[in-house]
Amino acid sequence: MAVYAAAAAVLAGVESRQGSIKGLVYGSRFQNVKQLYALVCETQRFAAVLDAVIARAGLLRAEKKLRPHLAKVLVYELLLGRGFRGSGGAGRWKPVLDRHQARLKAELARLKVQRGVSRNEDLLEARSEPDPASQVPRFVRVNTLKTCCEDAIDYFKRQGFSYQGRATSLEDLRALTGKAFLLDALLPELLVFPARTDLHEHPLYQAGHLLLQDKASCLPATLLAPPPGSHVIDACAAPGNKTSHVAALLKNQGKIFAFDLDAKRLASMATLLVRAGVSCCELAQRDFLEVSPLDPKYHQVQYILLDPSCSGSGMLSRRLEESGAPSKERLQALAGFQLRALCHALSFPALRRLVYSTCSVCPEENENVVREALQQCPGTFRLAPALPTWPHRGLATFPGAEHCLRATPETTLCSGFFVAVLERLEVPSRPFFPSSAAPAETSEPAPKKRRWRKAAAAPSSPGAAT
Repeated sequence: MAVYAAAAAVLAGVESRQGSIKGLVYGSRFQNVKQLYALVCETQRFAAVLDAVIARAGLLRAEKKLRPHLAKVLVYELLLGRGFRGSGGAGRWKPVLDRHQARLKAELARLKVQRGVSRNEDLLEARSEPDPASQVPRFVRVNTLKTCCEDAIDYFKRQGFSYQGRATSLEDLRALTGKAFLLDALLPELLVFPARTDLHEHPLYQAGHLLLQDKASCLPATLLAPPPGSHVIDACAAPGNKTSHVAALLKNQGKIFAFDLDAKRLASMATLLVRAGVSCCELAQRDFLEVSPLDPKYHQVQYILLDPSCSGSGMLSRRLEESGAPSKERLQALAGFQLRALCHALSFPALRRLVYSTCSVCPEENENVVREALQQCPGTFRLAPALPTWPHRGLATFPGAEHCLRATPETTLCSGFFVAVLERLEVPSRPFFPSSAAPAETSEPAPKKRRWRKAAAAPSSPGAAT
């Protein structure tokens, strides 16, 4: 039963944005990580099929104590995997699955008939859309608290990777194969490798010199652009990649107040920050909505990063669900919380710039929340026209929404994302393009002081990130 419970926990963790599948698998305490990873990946691969079979068989309605993620793993093993045998058996759930086995098999057979296929694998090929995950490159952020881009590139070259210079278009990213890699066209510390490149065991990743972070996830800190010495609030901080990015921009000079309610996520975040060499961050297990803007402790806070809980509808892992579209009721509840959090953040008296971001593609959580927040504080804040060269803009649901950014695998080759930059009105109006994100004039990164070459050769291995 242990492997099935562990696989269900990983799937639940991915859905709740605790980390990637590979990160959660390697961060788990399960001894046979290869077995666990294979089970999770195969369950994910057949997720839409499994969801359809489970729903048609009424398994979760009949067995109310069986959680959805565990049901998906168990049904995968029963119908598509090796079956329940040996030490990895289904434990107390085996009699439950046995009771429903005939119905589950019948629904799988019926699904094949409806789709005109005969093999299980053919059910995957019958999908009308390609898997966007197969198109999205592996983005790797160089942690400038520990190294520089030039040295990271040098290290990969010595390992047999082929550096192709700075990307000039999305086509350059799509063309990546084998051990070729690029420097991103927009973000100066972002390396780009072919899709599905596995770097979890790479010594630079394990030593905290690299962070495996999607390009869209790098936009919020880049657009916040706090100068060294600033005081910053990261309102909903875990799992911590964006926090570590802010710390790198601050060069560990200044202060980050990071809040999150989930103790487990906060503990994982603390491990990530230590590995990344972050020393300017103060973590607190606390609801951001309960943090007083008038507390003298935060009177110097001029920058806030707000990435609140959302539906995650832009995440590639939403394929774990039968439908990527969340219910209207859930969207309303999430949007209500997001609006309260945004309005609360805008009430900090010294605030100059705020970045609001979600990994959702739903306007209810994005443009609608921003529009309502601006209406609730008229004449105080405005949307800054961020990154004018970014190709995918906000939906034209209100004047100025085009200043927001959107990302999708189809348009920007990264996860689905939304970003808005809000500035206090006394800040002069200008297109906001942080100097750190401006495209370089040459295809090579600017030389920087080499600080870790010796350390990177035999780094410590404090454990895998979440």
